[in-house]
Amino acid sequence: MAIAIIDYGMGNLRSVQKAFAHVGYQAEVTRDPQQISTAEGLVLPGVGAFRDCMYNLKKYDLIAPLKAALEAQTPFLGICLGFQLLFTESEEFGVHAGLNILPGRVVRFPDYAADGKERLKIPHMGWNQVEVIRASPLFQGIASGTYFYFVHSYYVVPDDPGLITTTTTYGVTFASSIHYRHIYATQFHPEKSQKPGLQLLQNFGKLVYHAPHSGH
Repeated sequence: MAIAIIDYGMGNLRSVQKAFAHVGYQAEVTRDPQQISTAEGLVLPGVGAFRDCMYNLKKYDLIAPLKAALEAQTPFLGICLGFQLLFTESEEFGVHAGLNILPGRVVRFPDYAADGKERLKIPHMGWNQVEVIRASPLFQGIASGTYFYFVHSYYVVPDDPGLITTTTTYGVTFASSIHYRHIYATQFHPEKSQKPGLQLLQNFGKLVYHAPHSGH
């Protein structure tokens, strides 16, 4: 099937679907394990609390087909909470286990900026710059320093900093996207980021349909 947007009852699924359609790629919202396991590409969006998202992924029996598709090297894009869920655990509302696809943890923004002077407004909400620190096909045609749209109170700290493709500064400098083999993920919302966001989704679509491992 086309690109599968995993529906676990949370997240702005339709806006992601419409954004893909706008750049010429068919994407279907689904929680059917068979569709997920046979999709050409996977997208895991997410809005809400980490704990609730993990609960819903388990409730709808989506973890096994998601992991199976990742093991089959299906191109994957995690967005916002869908980025955070890839990692080992989150400290949001207590410590909660994630999918543990990649080692690392999800931590809350500090109350104050690194200089100790500026009190941070949390969540980090609105437009902020994304600095490209490692080349990734996801950012082809997107200049370092481009603004994307964020809404989050927690951020990812990967165990392996080599995964990080972009960083963003909001009181602290954090990983705003990662790339590991066929796995891509962004803390920002490309579907809310106008032209640069559409470019990024188009880049992912190209990866899905031109990657040597697609079509399995």
